[in-house]
Amino acid sequence: MTNSPPPSDPTPPPRHGSWSALAFPQYRLLWLATIAAVLTQELRLVVTGVWLYDITGSAAQLGLLGLIQLVVQIPAVLFGGTLADRLDRRLMTAWTQAVTLAFMALMAGLVAADALLPWHVYVVTAALSVTSVFGAPARSALIGATVPAEHMVDAVTTNWITQQVAIVAAPLGFAAIAGSMGLVPVFVLAAVFAVPSVVLPLMMRVDASAPVTEGETGSVLQRTWEGLRYVRTHPLLPALYFMDTGVTVVSFYRQMYPVLAHQLFGGGAGVVGLLTAANSAGAIGGSFAVLGLRRFKRTGLIVLIAHFVYALLLFPFALVPYLWVGLICIAGLGAMDAMSVTVRQATVQLSTPDAMRGRALSVMLFSAQTANNVGTLWVGMLSALIGASGTMVVGGTASLLFVAGVWQRARAVRDYRAP
Repeated sequence: MTNSPPPSDPTPPPRHGSWSALAFPQYRLLWLATIAAVLTQELRLVVTGVWLYDITGSAAQLGLLGLIQLVVQIPAVLFGGTLADRLDRRLMTAWTQAVTLAFMALMAGLVAADALLPWHVYVVTAALSVTSVFGAPARSALIGATVPAEHMVDAVTTNWITQQVAIVAAPLGFAAIAGSMGLVPVFVLAAVFAVPSVVLPLMMRVDASAPVTEGETGSVLQRTWEGLRYVRTHPLLPALYFMDTGVTVVSFYRQMYPVLAHQLFGGGAGVVGLLTAANSAGAIGGSFAVLGLRRFKRTGLIVLIAHFVYALLLFPFALVPYLWVGLICIAGLGAMDAMSVTVRQATVQLSTPDAMRGRALSVMLFSAQTANNVGTLWVGMLSALIGASGTMVVGGTASLLFVAGVWQRARAVRDYRAP
């Protein structure tokens, strides 16, 4: 445990609104650091993806990024949550972002010198995939140290909405900068945004270590196993994770924007930026929809409907060759995904004790990242074989069948009511 002062202001804000968490100074520091980290990550993903596809022209090589991330993130994400329950979460957040800063500065130098090679991108992707999943559970677990429990849902939702705003801003900025000045300034900008994500967590004055649970003295491996057992016996999380993983694996598109832009709409970097921004704009709308549905207690039904609509939207996205239709569809996909993610993350935060929160969040991240990476590999390889349109149709069909199966067999999701 540290000797830092207790979290933020002891008196909650006078009004309990959707943005009430921003009244707490320590939460604001964490919030700004998170935005900076998201901007860095999104710029890295889009600029390295576009650069790699421009150089190789291969959907399969772009999809290989998913395999690399999958291999390195599986152990890292679980142990990252365990370390977040043992170490100072501020320092974990800052040091992992410092590694990101160093690698982005290195890539900026290499691309400026015309010395960047595909294997450099693969190595950096592997390294930063590890640091991102090491830092994410610690950063998420810090939310509980910055706001009282009654403001937790507002804090989680505020985080999610503003992250989506950052995800919108990043590709729009990328499209504008890359279109007028090339890719080098984008690499530099990603490194610049990493700086506040390192500094701001160190400025936080909160008790950033998880409380020590009496009798818990096992090794890192044992504590990791305890986290897995906790999630496995949770009344709701396994079914939620299972459904999300299945749908994501067969339809994940976010790291394949260069392929989708080229094969579906005949566009390049500008279309990549528009697709990414539309998806994130939809996610913002989906997050606000969750706030608007706060009084509707059947949140499990919300998740099921969101996945069902998500599956339906994949068909017009794949089959209608007009960019404006694609932008509407991908915005809807982002909205449905955001509704599911927001409900899932709030459930973990509220139902997990602080001593276990890092591990529970890491299992959630493990499930999501594994699905994303397998999905990237699947969509990339299948697109190389049958094209992006056919791949999305296959994904939509499989998603509909999967959601129908969960509706029939997973009553824990269908009947769940929020407290």
